[in-house]
Amino acid sequence: MTTRMRTERDPLGPVEVPADALYGAQTMRAVQNYPISGLRAHAGFVDAIVRIKRAAAVVHRGTGRLDAQRADAIIAASDAVLGGAHRDQFVVDVFQAGAGTSLHMNVNEVLANLANERLGVARGAYAPVHPNDHVNMAQSTNDVIPTAIRLATLDALGPALAACDALAATLRERAVRFDGLVKAGRTHLQDAMPIRLGQEFAGWAGSVERGIRRVREASDYLLDLGIGGTAVGTGVNAEPVYAGRVVEELRAHTGLPLRVGADPIQLMQSMGDVAGVSAAWRTLALDLGKLASDLRLLASGPRTGLDELELPAVQPGSSIMPGKVNPSIAEMVNQVVFQVIGHDATIAAATEHGQLELNVMMPVIGHDILSAITILGNAVRVFDERCVRGIEANEPMLAHWVERSAALATALAPRLGYAKAAEITKRSVQEGVSVRELVVREGILTAAGAAEVLDLRRLTEPGVPGAPD
Repeated sequence: MTTRMRTERDPLGPVEVPADALYGAQTMRAVQNYPISGLRAHAGFVDAIVRIKRAAAVVHRGTGRLDAQRADAIIAASDAVLGGAHRDQFVVDVFQAGAGTSLHMNVNEVLANLANERLGVARGAYAPVHPNDHVNMAQSTNDVIPTAIRLATLDALGPALAACDALAATLRERAVRFDGLVKAGRTHLQDAMPIRLGQEFAGWAGSVERGIRRVREASDYLLDLGIGGTAVGTGVNAEPVYAGRVVEELRAHTGLPLRVGADPIQLMQSMGDVAGVSAAWRTLALDLGKLASDLRLLASGPRTGLDELELPAVQPGSSIMPGKVNPSIAEMVNQVVFQVIGHDATIAAATEHGQLELNVMMPVIGHDILSAITILGNAVRVFDERCVRGIEANEPMLAHWVERSAALATALAPRLGYAKAAEITKRSVQEGVSVRELVVREGILTAAGAAEVLDLRRLTEPGVPGAPD
C-alpha cells in the first residue's frame, strides 16, 4: 500500500512528508538522516518542551507580541499533547544532530499543525501559525533544550525519589524488627565481630537516605532556568520581560519553585548541573547495588551458602534444577545499577565535550539522565515491594554462624593480649570448635566467665567485653 504524501519546503528545498503526519519537513529530514537506534525521546522530555512552548505563547499573548488567535491555538495544541494525545508524532531518533534541533523542530511542527487545524487550515500550510515564527517566537534550541532537560529531570525525580524514600522506610522498619537478632559480622568476607541484623539494616537505610539527600541537594541547581537566553545566552530577539514571565508561567504550570537563572550565558555553556545530578544519582545507585549484592550473599544457599536471610520467592530459578529459587529481584537491581553507571559515564563525557557558547551533546545527555532516573526509580519500587518488604530472618542460621565465628576471640584480647587471642583464634579454626568451647575446655575462662566476656548482644555495643557497665 502506497502512503499518501504531501510536499513541504524548508531552507534546503522540497521534502515529501506523509500526508497525515502532524510533523513536517525538518522532522522528516531528521527521520531520514538518523535511523540509528529506534529509540524516541522520553515522553517527559517532549512534555517539557511543550510546556515551554505553552508558557511562551501565554507570555507573548500578554505582551501583545503574539495575537490572541495564534497564541490561543498554540496553547490549545500544547494542552492536547500534554493531555496524552498525538504521542506517535514525535518520531526523531534519540541520536540526532547536536543540540536537539531535530526534536525541537519536531515539537514546533506538530504544535503548529495542530494550532492551524484548530483554525481550519490543512496540515503543512503553516499559516497563520508558523513553527519558527510563532511556536518558536523568542526561543532557540539553545535555550529551550537545556531548559527542557532541567524540567524533565526534576519531574522524573519526583516519583523516583519517592520510591527511594519508601525503600529507606522499609529498611528502617526491618532494622527495628530485627534489632534483637545477633549475627556474625564479616569484613573481607572473613569472620568479624558480631553485629545485630537490625544494625546491618539500619546501615543500609542510612546509605540510601544519604544518597537521597545528595540527589535532592544537587537537583536544586536545576531550578535555575536559562530560558530567554535564545541563541548564545544574550537574549537577542527576546523582550526584557520575557524570561521572568516565562519562568513564572512554568512555575505555575509545574508547581516547581523555578528561578530565573542569574547568568543565562553560563547556563547555556555548561551542562554541569545535570552532570551533578547524574553523579549523585549514580552514587545512590552504587549503594543500592551494594545492598542488592549483600542481600544476595546473605540469602545464599540454602544448604551451601550463608542462608541467614530468606528473600521472597517470586519465580522459579532454573529451567533444569527443580525447586531452585534465585534472588531474582536483587539480580535485576544489580543490572539496572550497571546501566545507570553507564549512563552517568556518557553524561560526564558529553558534559565535558561542550564548546564555547553551547554544549551540542544535549540530546544524549537528556536521554540518558531521564533513562537513568526512570529505570532506577522503577527498580527501587519493585525491589522494595517485591523483595525487601518480605525479607525474613533465618534465626537458627544466624545463631549458628555467629557462635562459630573465629573473630569472637577479639573479645578476649583486653584480658589476654592480642597474641594469646590470636592463638585461640587459630586453634578454634584448626580444631573446629567454637572460641567459647575452647577457652572453657582449656581453663582459660570458667563457663560463667566465658558467658560474661562472650555475651553476644553486649559485643554489638561500645564497651570492653567483661568489664563492669
